[in-house]
Amino acid sequence: MRFARPLASVFAAASLFACATQALAQAPAPAAPAVPQYGANVTLDQARRALAGALADARRIGVPMAVAVVDTAGNLVAFERMDNTQNGSILVSQDKASSSALFRRPTKAFQDALAGGGAGLRVLTLRGANAVEGGLPIVVDGRIVGAIGVSGGSAEQDGEVARAGLAALGR
Repeated sequence: MRFARPLASVFAAASLFACATQALAQAPAPAAPAVPQYGANVTLDQARRALAGALADARRIGVPMAVAVVDTAGNLVAFERMDNTQNGSILVSQDKASSSALFRRPTKAFQDALAGGGAGLRVLTLRGANAVEGGLPIVVDGRIVGAIGVSGGSAEQDGEVARAGLAALGR
């Protein structure tokens, strides 16, 4: 009799645990964040408008920049660079645009992951990932149609100019 109450408590706890485990097993898994899917490729007209918007902003802040627009596969659609842009920025702008299109995210996401250290260092193993702000997907009707990449200033300036390019598309 002396063990009856503690034994009853153990059975009650085990029963409660079993019910909770069953409830958790039946609960739907949390939804992964929605990642935009690919759509039709960016048109040349869209690419030129994005370039014009980005370059206008680069002139406004007085920083010579290179701007690239790529399609969903990371292939160059349009490119322009300002006079006196550092030569390295030509390829970097294309790399940022390509990275953003191929991985369907801003390059700043890689920059932030890398800055966080730990598991974020895995970014270093991703082929074609550029971990510097300045690459943004171009989204039309909820689908990625390409990306814009900007290089020539600080990472923050590159990001600002890329956003201006998207704004020229009404994004």
